[in-house]
Amino acid sequence: MARTDEQVTEVVRLAVRPQFLFVRGGLSERRKSLVIQARMRGDPSSHIGEGFTATKKTGNAVIRNRARRRLKAAARELLPRLGVPGADYVFIARMDTAGIGWQRLLDDMESALISLAATLKQGSGTA
Repeated sequence: MARTDEQVTEVVRLAVRPQFLFVRGGLSERRKSLVIQARMRGDPSSHIGEGFTATKKTGNAVIRNRARRRLKAAARELLPRLGVPGADYVFIARMDTAGIGWQRLLDDMESALISLAATLKQGSGTA
């Protein structure tokens, strides 16, 4: 049964390179399995933006795609609950992302999102 007292914010995908570059100028949190970059947009919309990337350093195409899929699945679970409305997030896969245990990936993402939320709500990382 879903809780009614918890407001879920709409999550929208970042689509173009300038959006990713904008987020890169904000805050970041690094963990063993991923890096999350975040930045407040400064516009009146209250949705959360999300983007995913994996560089060639992560591995071949099969490994990069698996890492991105795992990041997307974990973000689908955690971002609506732990993300800050009005912020954009970019999730970057690391070498361990594709092979690390699922619970460890969720724990890493959760701790990074909580840390970023605390900083973003204080007013840092604004546009």
